[in-house]
Amino acid sequence: MRIAIMGAGSTGTILGAYLSKAGYDVVLVDPYKDHVDALNRDGAHIVGTVDFVQPVKACLPEEMEGIYDLVIYMAKQTFNDVAIPQILKHIDENSTVCTSQNGIPEYPLVEAMGSERIVGAPLGWGATFKGPGCSALTTEDHANVFTIGSVDGPINDRVKMVQEVLSAFCHTDVTENLMGVRWTKLIMNATYSALSTCFGYTFGEVSDDDKAVKLALRIGKEVIDVCAELEITLDEYEGFDFYKAHKRGNAKTNSESIQVIRDIWKGHEPGEASMLQDLKRGNSCEVHQICGVVATEGDKVGIPTPVTDRCIEVIVKIQDGELTYSPENMKYFEEFLENVHTV
Repeated sequence: MRIAIMGAGSTGTILGAYLSKAGYDVVLVDPYKDHVDALNRDGAHIVGTVDFVQPVKACLPEEMEGIYDLVIYMAKQTFNDVAIPQILKHIDENSTVCTSQNGIPEYPLVEAMGSERIVGAPLGWGATFKGPGCSALTTEDHANVFTIGSVDGPINDRVKMVQEVLSAFCHTDVTENLMGVRWTKLIMNATYSALSTCFGYTFGEVSDDDKAVKLALRIGKEVIDVCAELEITLDEYEGFDFYKAHKRGNAKTNSESIQVIRDIWKGHEPGEASMLQDLKRGNSCEVHQICGVVATEGDKVGIPTPVTDRCIEVIVKIQDGELTYSPENMKYFEEFLENVHTV
């Protein structure tokens, strides 16, 4: 089986190292030449909660050759206009494309290549790119998980094949409710990832900031309300109920929900949002593919998303150089903290 990991950034480098270690024929594809050169020369150095070096094969996108049986798509959605046409050159009707991107990445892939070949694989683990050839795994072993499924629902042969491959790295569950899982992961990105980016926080620092967690409570409720109108049923995450985590009503129910939110993020404290990592490197980030999905779908079904909208505004201003990622940005959210107990 020939496997290509399209987008060997923070997560792709780690997955590529583990699949290579397991003996799979895998190539890590990335446009960052210094990174590709370091991977080929020195191997993939994985640090963080582990520390090892694994020899790997890597190439630039234009150096891809032939047809791949499995393409694991891990590039930022901001590169879809370039990466999707590149993938199409190297797959056929028997190939499977597995997407582990943030947001709801199945939508543009289905538009480009139909739903039959697509497997969604939301990842439940974190990583930070450290530099050419090096990436840090930021979650402990027990917290590393994939949950995968087909766009159309059934657990088919493609899903089973991808499950076997990804299990070489971590526990991999299968589901018939992929969109529910996707939107559950989107809650995590729209809350903690967005707030990590606005304030320059690690996920642990988001949890430690009482105001930030209250904002997470409100953002999550916005996502849940949008999902209700879309008739999407959220999935559990490691046994946690996101409906309970983002239930709002009074001081007592809010306090209980905030504790659930903090419990959900235990084990992820050292990590920081990939959006924040991008901004620190001077790159654009996926704010429109993450928070923007909530806002756009909310508009479609008539659900207001004011805190999400404010996150988008702040992150775009950081991206444009008008603001910097800092706890001082809390002043742009104070109005949403004044009535946090109201439904």
